[in-house]
Amino acid sequence: MGMEGAGLAEGSSPLSVAVAEDEARAVDMVAEAVRQRRLRLAYHRVVLARKTERTGFHEGLIRVLDPGGRVIPAREFMGAVEMQELGRQIDCAALAMAFDALVRHPHLRLSVNISARSMGWPRWLRLMQGGLQRHPGIGDRLILEIGEASAMAVPDLLAGLMAELRPKGISFALDGFGAGPFALRHLREVHFDLIKFDAQFARDIHAHADNQVLVSAFLSIARQFDMLTVAQGVERTAEAAWLAELGVDCLQGYLFCAPKLFPEGLAP
Repeated sequence: MGMEGAGLAEGSSPLSVAVAEDEARAVDMVAEAVRQRRLRLAYHRVVLARKTERTGFHEGLIRVLDPGGRVIPAREFMGAVEMQELGRQIDCAALAMAFDALVRHPHLRLSVNISARSMGWPRWLRLMQGGLQRHPGIGDRLILEIGEASAMAVPDLLAGLMAELRPKGISFALDGFGAGPFALRHLREVHFDLIKFDAQFARDIHAHADNQVLVSAFLSIARQFDMLTVAQGVERTAEAAWLAELGVDCLQGYLFCAPKLFPEGLAP
């Protein structure tokens, strides 16, 4: 069929249609992977900035696999599933795997990414409550990471759920700070324990005066609200040195390790 007969929507281009079709195919593959439980956690170590041989915690990154066992890149589907039930299902799977890992590794402290919308989903809440009841004290080793855009979408709901879960020992991290639309005024109502600076601010910070000023400003905000700080995307020794000197608490990036199928330093 020619393009004339394909029925392009008004204002769309062949490129935008191709991108939309690729995204739709990726979402279909992800939905099938979730049904067949082709999901894994990859563990990325977060180190102390001034003692990088020491681990602060691990971030558990959800990996969705195609039928051949290859990872489907998150950028191909995460934006599309954020508003769908499929996104809630992925977050439920990540939470279930996080609880399993925490039970298997008593010395593991683990963070997992979660959409603020999922925190209000009945199935996710049942999983959370069930895990906390079956394993008393496990919440002390669990961190929930919430992205800027997600936190901004439902700040009132998020604040209420955080207040409910925090007495169980759970900590909360604001992920990707500085890259999105997060309004600073919300820090007065939505209390995070950690703040993770977007990776772009660590890049070449040793030679980038703008990034130095911005990270210094972020650190001032974090101190005011008593939040631990994490710089993401650290890939060079010079970047790590600058960030530590500025006063960042923890560092994360390929300079230290890549995500692995088992938490680094703990037995499989």
